[in-house]
Amino acid sequence: EDLIRAGEVVLNGEIVKQMGCKMLIGKDHLSVEGRRVVISPQQKTEVYALYKPKNCITTLNDPQGRVTINDFFPQTSVRLFPVGRLDYDAEGLILLTNDGDLAQQLTHPSYGVPKTYNVSIRGKLMPEDIEKLKKGLVLAHRAPRGMKVKRAHATEVKLLNFGRGGSGDRTNVSITLREGQNREIRRLIAGIGYKVRRLERVSIGPLVL
Repeated sequence: EDLIRAGEVVLNGEIVKQMGCKMLIGKDHLSVEGRRVVISPQQKTEVYALYKPKNCITTLNDPQGRVTINDFFPQTSVRLFPVGRLDYDAEGLILLTNDGDLAQQLTHPSYGVPKTYNVSIRGKLMPEDIEKLKKGLVLAHRAPRGMKVKRAHATEVKLLNFGRGGSGDRTNVSITLREGQNREIRRLIAGIGYKVRRLERVSIGPLVL
């Protein structure tokens, strides 16, 4: 607005004098302070579902040369970025998109988009353990000053089956979260005295592997 008042904004060769003046992208010509402003037409939204394997990081590049999710896509002009995260040693469904608004709606806790994981746990999970996961645990020892300590909890926990592996008993469960903290499922399971053997995300909202 200051530049318009100063007469530094030119549209199709004429100085813009009215606030809120509109232009057609790809047709009209805009200059500010004598410099041409190029505005590209809005990009087409692209969304991809990727099965992220273990030992792959959820970034676009890695200085250490490890495998990243970017390695699974051809080099194109569209810049894709991951929607949320999956741990290095976790696997399963992750989305990539060039739409920042969509990514925000899928990841921000206020939208509460459910994400479901199949989890293999070392040991035999008891019914009271499942109730603890639903009730919630405090994962952080201290909260920032003026903030309440937040409990992490699973929205839904379903027992899939029991089994035996090389190290003894194991329990396979389905766990659904609506707002994720860093390594939340592993920390929840550790909080009730068990250890995660395998973690696979199987759905994000209505999208299922």
